[in-house]
Amino acid sequence: MFDTSAHLVRHHAFDLVGGRVLLSDGKIVETSLSIENGCIASIGGDARHERILDVRNSLILPGIVDLHGDAFERQLMPRPGVAFDSGLALIDTDRQLVANGITTAYHGLTWSWEPGLRGTEAAHAFLQALTDVRPHLLADARLHLRHETYNLDAELQILAWLGDGRIDLLAFNDHMAHIGEKLDKPDRLAQFAGRTGLGSAEFLDLYNKVKERAGEVEQSIMRLADAARLKNVPMASHDDESKVDRAWFHALGCNISEFPVDEATAGFAIANQDCVILGAPNVLRGQSHCGRLMAAEMAERGLCTALASDYYYPALFHAPFKLAREGRMTLAGAWTLVSANPAQAVGLNDRGKLETGRRADILIVDDSTKPHPTLNAVVSLGLVTQFSRSMLS
Repeated sequence: MFDTSAHLVRHHAFDLVGGRVLLSDGKIVETSLSIENGCIASIGGDARHERILDVRNSLILPGIVDLHGDAFERQLMPRPGVAFDSGLALIDTDRQLVANGITTAYHGLTWSWEPGLRGTEAAHAFLQALTDVRPHLLADARLHLRHETYNLDAELQILAWLGDGRIDLLAFNDHMAHIGEKLDKPDRLAQFAGRTGLGSAEFLDLYNKVKERAGEVEQSIMRLADAARLKNVPMASHDDESKVDRAWFHALGCNISEFPVDEATAGFAIANQDCVILGAPNVLRGQSHCGRLMAAEMAERGLCTALASDYYYPALFHAPFKLAREGRMTLAGAWTLVSANPAQAVGLNDRGKLETGRRADILIVDDSTKPHPTLNAVVSLGLVTQFSRSMLS
């Protein structure tokens, strides 16, 4: 029934007719959408254009906004030490994104004090490749720079990138303790060293030298946060371990908490009107891969604002359906976790909801295929990407 290839059609004006549309008020109504020049021109009424896509029996949803996805690293380095061209990796990743309903993607580029996959050369190559291939991508691709805060030598370059408007979301990461507690295990030490191209002894020596500069980290974070605020670049803190940590980052203007480690910290963030991001893979698996919060439970209790693909792109499309199927949330409420809420968290007020005047980022879904709904087509800024033979015309 379904073709393995996508069929791309650019139309400046067309109508989607007969679908069940998730409106911004949470109601699902059978109605039409009129698309003009990449935007939703109207909702309801008779078809306005010669080109009509019959989407009867389909569920029509806003496109997904993914604030944190780093699965592209598998395209960059599918095996330890085996690297591929960044541009090629981004183009392949883009097709995966759209095939999973992600129309706005914040690529989580980790720039660490480690060489190799997350090192300086890789960061520069990735940013240049993103700049070069962005005009040819189907999804709206943006840069989420995951700054390892002990990477102090990167500060001046990050300040320059902020000044040039090249960073769309700045996150503060600190994985020193996480790495350090595993270095006494030879297999884990070899794993960390493997992605850097260093031997185990060299990696351990580098880690210890970097750790010696711990006293410089706090001031560096403050300088970068000041620069991001001046440029209105949204900021996130990663793995907040306590309410104290979250309060400090909140005071810096960092209003997104990625993967807080416990319920108290997540609740504190919500109470301060910060966005709490948890992983969609966590929802699908029913647990965290590292023994932390259960995302489905947190979402049900209002302690999760947005879901992210994290390391597995398909999870973002399927997680809201699972939350609804389990009775934890309505589908409309669950879908805000992957569309309206993440868009609002980073100030993208032109997407995330199906409303007149917003971007035509639209998913056409067959929700009769239980338990996994099927994505038949995606509209990304007016470009129709079709995955179903039945929709070809």
